[in-house]
Amino acid sequence: MNKRVYGVLGISSIMANWNADFSGYPKTTSDGETFGSDKALKYPMKKMWDNEGKKVLYIKSMRFSEGKKGEEITLIPRTLKERYEYLFQVEDLKNCKDMKEVLKNLMSAVDVKNFGATFAESGNNISITGAVQIGQGFNKYDGTNPEEQQILSPFRADTKEDTEAKNSTLGTKIVSNEAHYFYPFVINPLAYKELTELGVTEGYTEEDYQNFRRTAIVSATSFATNAKVGCENEFALFVETKADAYLPNLSEYVEFQKTEGKNRILLSCGEFLDQMEDAVEKIDIYYNPHTTELEGVPKMASLHDIRVQKEG
Repeated sequence: MNKRVYGVLGISSIMANWNADFSGYPKTTSDGETFGSDKALKYPMKKMWDNEGKKVLYIKSMRFSEGKKGEEITLIPRTLKERYEYLFQVEDLKNCKDMKEVLKNLMSAVDVKNFGATFAESGNNISITGAVQIGQGFNKYDGTNPEEQQILSPFRADTKEDTEAKNSTLGTKIVSNEAHYFYPFVINPLAYKELTELGVTEGYTEEDYQNFRRTAIVSATSFATNAKVGCENEFALFVETKADAYLPNLSEYVEFQKTEGKNRILLSCGEFLDQMEDAVEKIDIYYNPHTTELEGVPKMASLHDIRVQKEG
């Protein structure tokens, strides 16, 4: 692929918790600004690829422990070494002395091909910088507040401290009333130039990009766990440029506002993108026209309905 791609991916969270910290509350910076990590965005994408039968290395998978006779058998997560062996049908990674084979296997995993990898297992110390780099997604809506819900269990607690408890145990679910996260990303296919020269990959191709793009605009909507129900893909901006064009972080040029009728997304990057028509080859914007209005759209942009991925 002989081009770069810059863009923004927008996620709405309505009475949901897009990315919680260890306390269970939506992640915030030290000054209280709500944000989502890049891992929160990558995980639904990896889960979607995994469900489609594609090879995904960096995702949690389980196995039963191999307890000795009389020991309890439990369900435990695989180690990275075990996941590699399971995914690529390798008997024992320790016996694999061919680094080229390991690299080829790693680059055949769709998540590694996009996001890179740090692989330090059994003498194979490999670091791959991904062609796709995703930044932190900051919430652009200033009316965001956490909501704590008490949940009543249908079962009585049975603990040593209170074996005669009459009341059902309580749980807690924490959500945001409403949040709108905007993630910057950049795709640089030259990240794999050296690996291509070594013959372990064909490089980051147009097919790889289209696969990332397809998944990036629907994976959050498709990932409907208990905490993520209410989280949806609401916006995506893809700016395809020549290989030697360099753009700033485009999420800094996105504003979000609430109006009485629809949400409003303002793109202050439209003006300078219009002035870069010699370097910019294509601009695609995906949004929900039923809920959202756009302002500052670049002249050469094609608009698409994110619900059906069709132009309109």
